[in-house]
Amino acid sequence: MIRSATAADIDAVLALWGEVVEHASIEDSHEDVHRLLARDSEALLVAEEKVGIIGTLVVGWDGWRGNMYRLAVAREGRRKGTASALVAEGERRLAKMGCRRVSVLVVESEDVAQAFWTSAGYDRDTNVSRFVKNL
Repeated sequence: MIRSATAADIDAVLALWGEVVEHASIEDSHEDVHRLLARDSEALLVAEEKVGIIGTLVVGWDGWRGNMYRLAVAREGRRKGTASALVAEGERRLAKMGCRRVSVLVVESEDVAQAFWTSAGYDRDTNVSRFVKNL
């Protein structure tokens, strides 16, 4: 089942990210995930099975472009369509808000992630570079 996360899910979400996300982020904290949910209660999607949360996707909409971050699926939940279901739900929600274009951030060295997004119909944009600055 795909649903919006709640504050009660934050421990499980952070545990999943700790297990499967290769590149930690400074936003991987209770405070930051609470802030995300307070700003947009539907921004963090979770895939849930009987064993608990097995997948996540952050879906953002700024009125200009949709963005997807933190697609993560537990090892035991992979190759079952979990990632595809999360992305489909994210796209559905963005389209409902009027979004016409979605950007996805993918770590360059993560070949499996690169292949997934390509298979999901996303094209690499070679015209842009990403710049970041921690505040």
